[in-house]
Amino acid sequence: MPPNLALSLLPRALVRRWLRRRHPRSARWVVEQRCLYILPTGAGWLFAATVALMLLAAINLQLSLGYLMCFTLAGTGFAALLMTHRTLRGLQFQLREPAPGFAGQPLALKVECVNPGAARHGIALVWETGTRSRPAWVDVPAQGQAVVELHWTPPTRGRHELPTLRVQTRYPLGLFCAWTLWRPAAQALAWPAPETHAPPLPRPQAQPQATTTRALREDGDFSGVRAYRRGDAPHELLWKKSAHHGELVTRERQAGSPAPLALRWQDAGNNAGSGAGDTEARLSRLAAWVQAASRADVPCALELPGVRIAAATGAQHRQRLLQALALWSAPQGTAASD
Repeated sequence: MPPNLALSLLPRALVRRWLRRRHPRSARWVVEQRCLYILPTGAGWLFAATVALMLLAAINLQLSLGYLMCFTLAGTGFAALLMTHRTLRGLQFQLREPAPGFAGQPLALKVECVNPGAARHGIALVWETGTRSRPAWVDVPAQGQAVVELHWTPPTRGRHELPTLRVQTRYPLGLFCAWTLWRPAAQALAWPAPETHAPPLPRPQAQPQATTTRALREDGDFSGVRAYRRGDAPHELLWKKSAHHGELVTRERQAGSPAPLALRWQDAGNNAGSGAGDTEARLSRLAAWVQAASRADVPCALELPGVRIAAATGAQHRQRLLQALALWSAPQGTAASD
């Protein structure tokens, strides 16, 4: 029997309003008496029915040992009820700052469980998302804390409020299920999902080379000479040295830093989609380009309608670009497909 079966018999809108008033969003959640619920499980109802039948048989047959067995089992059930309730009461939960991730991919969320009392066992944490999800189990030592990792998949890009988290236990005998509901106040950031088969990175725009020094700085520094190889540019040939040595020689250059790329909104629109989905398709392609440029360590800039970020490299720059893509919305009066 699901722990919230009794609540499911009421109108859903009424239940939601009642839960929101009783369980406001908070950064830290302390399980108190007023927000802790408990009901018998399927095994618990079967156990109660069995004890009741044994009691009827003992009364009918006037068996003293039957009375003793019934009262012992009933006392065990009540002790299990108190222990199940005590396992959750007083626990404290706090969600660590969620790390951003891509839409459609699971995000790893870590919850700290702080126990001010005796050891707690068999605690399960599961998201209330409307679909069946696998719970994460944790045991919290006495006067200590434990960290449990949960996974949640954001459906789209942007900032998302986390779903309600249900904390429950059936410890020690599984006859009762105690649970509480927590609505974390933290928000998760989802980047656009990168395009699966994105086209290659756009070529850097050609810039006029004003001086030979600037050309050397962009193409590489002069480091020596070497024998001519097929495909060498004619302007790299050293004609005087070639005449002196009797064979063609060319300049040897050290690899220079790659030219910065401009990841533009207009360039991402080629065959990226059409209609309302064109915006998300372009953002997905730009996210794939940002990932490719980061792997190649190529400095890249981002140009969106109303947003411009200068070229740079590094993990922080990559996260800055992906965050801009995740939170971007078309400026008022501007067509997103332009």
